[in-house]
Amino acid sequence: MNTNPHFQDADAFYEQLLDAHTGLSREDSELLNARLILLLANQIGDAAVLKACIEAAREMPVTPA
Repeated sequence: MNTNPHFQDADAFYEQLLDAHTGLSREDSELLNARLILLLANQIGDAAVLKACIEAAREMPVTPA
């Protein structure tokens, strides 16, 4: 599992993600994240990699807002 950024324009991706959440309630924002996660998991398609990603995400430090 690669934990380093692996795409060309991380800033553009982040802006797209923020834009997708604009105007959504917290509940709708959480549902959008859930749907996005399921779509991305489907693209990965490997249960072991998905498990490793979940574990890595849980271990990542949460930065204050």
